[in-house]
Amino acid sequence: MQAFIRVVETGSFTAAAASLDTSTGVVSRAVSDLEAHLQARLLHRSTRRLALTDAGQRFLVSCRQILEDIEKAEAEASSAQERPSGVLRVHSYASIGYHYVLPVIARYRRNYPKVAIELTLLQKAPDLFEGTSDVAVVSATSLRDSELISQYLGSTYNVLCTSPGYLQQRGAPVTPADLASHDCLVLQTPGFPHRQWALEGPDGTETLEVTGSMRTNIAESLVLAVHEGMGIASVPVYAAVDGLQNGSLVRVLPEYFLQRMNIYAIFASRRYVDAKIRTWIDLLRATLPAAITRDHEIVVQSFQQPACIPPETAHGQD
Repeated sequence: MQAFIRVVETGSFTAAAASLDTSTGVVSRAVSDLEAHLQARLLHRSTRRLALTDAGQRFLVSCRQILEDIEKAEAEASSAQERPSGVLRVHSYASIGYHYVLPVIARYRRNYPKVAIELTLLQKAPDLFEGTSDVAVVSATSLRDSELISQYLGSTYNVLCTSPGYLQQRGAPVTPADLASHDCLVLQTPGFPHRQWALEGPDGTETLEVTGSMRTNIAESLVLAVHEGMGIASVPVYAAVDGLQNGSLVRVLPEYFLQRMNIYAIFASRRYVDAKIRTWIDLLRATLPAAITRDHEIVVQSFQQPACIPPETAHGQD
């Protein structure tokens, strides 16, 4: 099977033999023996070129999968007790990275000191098949079907916050419609309209257009603008929790939430999962759900009236 695949990939028996460090005759006999065993011709041969037959095309797909499974089984068996080492390249959305990923990195380094971490913070998911990142931690309403492997880590949402100074000057909105007379600071989140807020509350979902003097794609910069008294903002729970605890932020319309999101760890489907990736995913699964739940509880406790809290629904794929 390996010889057959290499012939197809290189386009000749001679090139395949060179890449396998053997002779052309050995590769030719291997493919001929395979055809005899299958009682089917896999390749059309001529002096100028090789071409797959229909049977060869179908068999090529199966061969690749079979050899990948064999390599995976062998690698997992041989590295089951391997200590993680090398460089782990982690990609994360910026705010999630600040609040959730960095604390896990500190704990991971204490557990596995032979692993160095490269953390990239960007507001877009990487192409994991390019090989520039090993694992990405992202938020999304759902994940599209792909060859990536995902682990669901929890669900979160945004709350409306402002500063005590802004409330003293402008007063507090009592209903969602009152937001029309306020400065609304916008967080540009992938997958959500920038100027449209869909507030989920006791009476269902209310959608409204908002206006304001600022928009940004990083939650922490939005929180700073709120601290400066610039307006009311839709802030992710994890970015709002510190301010709500110390009183520098005040939640408005506390019975409403918006922009429900799931948090996932995703990594490329590979022949086998490297020990450092496997242990990193395991630690994320062991720590992030509890951290997300803790933040939600703090936000609920930050005001007198109970909030309408969205259920945590896991629909990621293993």
